[in-house]
Amino acid sequence: MAGFKRLVLDVLKPHEPSTLILAKKLSELENIDGVNISLYEIDQNTENVKITIVGDDMSFEDIKMVIEELGAVIHSIDEIVAGKKLIETVKTEQDR
Repeated sequence: MAGFKRLVLDVLKPHEPSTLILAKKLSELENIDGVNISLYEIDQNTENVKITIVGDDMSFEDIKMVIEELGAVIHSIDEIVAGKKLIETVKTEQDR
């Protein structure tokens, strides 16, 4: 089945609910195989996190809905992998 295989999202969230709850809720969505959340910045009221989600034919709208229901907002979509196959990024001369 084709569709989204990996999404990397830059997300701003409140301290509560915790990243544990956010990861659990996202991982319970249909067609999601795994969720990784990394904390990048924290201030008095919010946390900036990178969320990597992998699966097969994932629904971006369902993912966005869970994130927003927990009081967070997607700042940017930093990576998208879609199609029948997971393609890894390859470093080139321009990346040096």
